[in-house]
Amino acid sequence: MTTKRKVARRKMSLLELATELGNVSKACKIMGYSRQQFYEIRRNYQTFGAEGLLDRLPGPQGPHPNRVDETVEQAILDYCLTHPTHGPLRVAQQLALQGVQVSSGGVRGVWSRHGLLTRHERLLRLEKSVREQRLELSDEQIRVLERFSPEFRDRHIETRHTGDLVAVDTFFVGTLKGVGRVYLQSVIDCHSRYAWGRLYTTKLPVTAVHVLNEDVLPFFEEHAARISTILSDNGRE
Repeated sequence: MTTKRKVARRKMSLLELATELGNVSKACKIMGYSRQQFYEIRRNYQTFGAEGLLDRLPGPQGPHPNRVDETVEQAILDYCLTHPTHGPLRVAQQLALQGVQVSSGGVRGVWSRHGLLTRHERLLRLEKSVREQRLELSDEQIRVLERFSPEFRDRHIETRHTGDLVAVDTFFVGTLKGVGRVYLQSVIDCHSRYAWGRLYTTKLPVTAVHVLNEDVLPFFEEHAARISTILSDNGRE
């Protein structure tokens, strides 16, 4: 039996004892209740029956009358997933432009129910969604996550097998006397982290083709592997 049920049973015993004795004051003294409490208990019992004897928490039961509509609540949650650093006033203003009417207090109420009152909590939600739902992030989301999470900042590209994705890039090494500018043409298999590199005195696209033909493709052919995708940063080189 729960505590609430035990208290309700005690209240019922009070009512029964008062009827048996025919004396409210004496029954209250024996059971440890005041006369005011007795009449309140009796009124609740007469109105609601046995359920009226259960203790209830003060305040409205069920959803708050000023709680926002479910569609508005979902719009707020979707918006703060896209823009986790925006404050409640800005969220309300931006949603108003989309035809969703809600006050900044309404935004805070939704955040409070979902544990999102702080910027830190909203960023954690975005980071969790990225891990679990494989969201396609916007540039803004990537920037805020890189500032917020060292783990996200140091993330690696996920690939299924060797050759699934090969990245090509050019780096300026320095200037050598009698040689001039020196560049490193690098190629890395994003799955195995195996890398190739050659030094050149130019960063023309032909250098990337050269290192691929001379080093990378022969290596893959030797190991009976294939390259599915080659990734570059779209630079002039």
